[in-house]
Amino acid sequence: MLWRLLALFTIVPLVELFVIIEIGTRIGAVPTVLLVVVTGAAGAWLTRQQGFTVLRRLQYETGSGQLPGDVLIDGLMVLLGGMTLLTPGFITDVVGLSLLIPGTRALWRRLILDRIRLYMETGQIFIYRNR
Repeated sequence: MLWRLLALFTIVPLVELFVIIEIGTRIGAVPTVLLVVVTGAAGAWLTRQQGFTVLRRLQYETGSGQLPGDVLIDGLMVLLGGMTLLTPGFITDVVGLSLLIPGTRALWRRLILDRIRLYMETGQIFIYRNR
């Protein structure tokens, strides 16, 4: 796990830097910087909008006595999407947008739930219920 995190925090920024430099050489430095700033601002706006939507769904589901499992996962994805959009870079922007748009977020949610189910079936994680 440590090696994965180390790779994530070293390889991703290097790839992002490479992509920013490549785009900068093609469209110029000022448009590239403006594009990074605009995606950050748009990401902040979209994160706020989707965050309030998820919060309303959470209040509705808990108020009606339902377990808010999908809504909690959506909330986590909105938080992660917002964080990645505020991180300078184009690759993280694509990932962040995919976590914030409801249609693609549903695909991520299914992928996450399938992975959790697989871990439970293979005994890699355990869920204990307190009664």
